[in-house]
Amino acid sequence: MDEKRNASRQRVLKGAFIVITEKQPKIECTVRNISDTGCAVQVLTTIGIPQKFDLIVGDVRRHCHVQWKTGTKIGVKFE
Repeated sequence: MDEKRNASRQRVLKGAFIVITEKQPKIECTVRNISDTGCAVQVLTTIGIPQKFDLIVGDVRRHCHVQWKTGTKIGVKFE
């Protein structure tokens, strides 16, 4: 498979939160790998997660756009 990423990813295991709207509860997730341009996130289910959301990792909040999904993983590009 050809690598399509612009930046290489670093493997990590960090707790994070997906924020869909300020009124909805945050969704707990785990960042599995990360780069300057995006990351892969592990969730219990991808059902109900929209194409765009904010991701909070530590004290950093990034706006994300979904590039791919499986049943429990999401690949996102940072905007």
